[in-house]
Amino acid sequence: MRILLFGATGMVGAGVLRECLLASDVTEIRAVGRTPTGRAHPKLHETVVQDLFDPGPTAWRKMTGYDACFFCLGVTSSGLTEAEYVRLTHDLTLAVAERLALLDPDMTFVYVSGAGTDGGGRGRSMWARVKGRTENALQALPFAGAFMFLPAVILPMHGERSKTTSYRLLYRLAGPVLHLLRRIAPAHFLTTEVIGRAMLAVARRGRGRAVLEAPDIYRAATAAVPSNHG
Repeated sequence: MRILLFGATGMVGAGVLRECLLASDVTEIRAVGRTPTGRAHPKLHETVVQDLFDPGPTAWRKMTGYDACFFCLGVTSSGLTEAEYVRLTHDLTLAVAERLALLDPDMTFVYVSGAGTDGGGRGRSMWARVKGRTENALQALPFAGAFMFLPAVILPMHGERSKTTSYRLLYRLAGPVLHLLRRIAPAHFLTTEVIGRAMLAVARRGRGRAVLEAPDIYRAATAAVPSNHG
């Protein structure tokens, strides 16, 4: 299985990259982003671009022929206007996804969204409306598979770190409590490891459309065959 990964330098994306590198049935991962991952592995290839809205024809050619795309890019809405958040969340995601749907309609597209999104577009929360609209647009694209991941609390593992200062502070202060809660309710307090394994599980399934809340993500990850990690 060949995987295209956006956002590999972020907290979730770094965890997903780790699981892809560990999976014995993944033969290649291409990480696409504005900065290098800083990792070296025989299965890992990188395409560093200045503008994700317009990577250029050479970069697009390198992104064809993949079985799945894991889209882990994301920004917090804090401090952004609605127009700025729409551009960096909805518009950027669709700029990539629409092009990939034309190049590789047999691809499975997996998008990391968030719990509480508003697909109806009538709620008061700006970020939820934008994320919900993005999910709706992705599910309408002609991919063989389109899976929306809606995790709530995400706990970093294996050295992954959030790029958002306030989140890093939260993890530093509340980390022990959050990990205790994870032991009590693992289906609601997901780790980056679990999210990566769940993405691989739905990519192996390939076809279909689904919106996965935290318990669904956990079930997908734990149902994965343990021997996939070698």
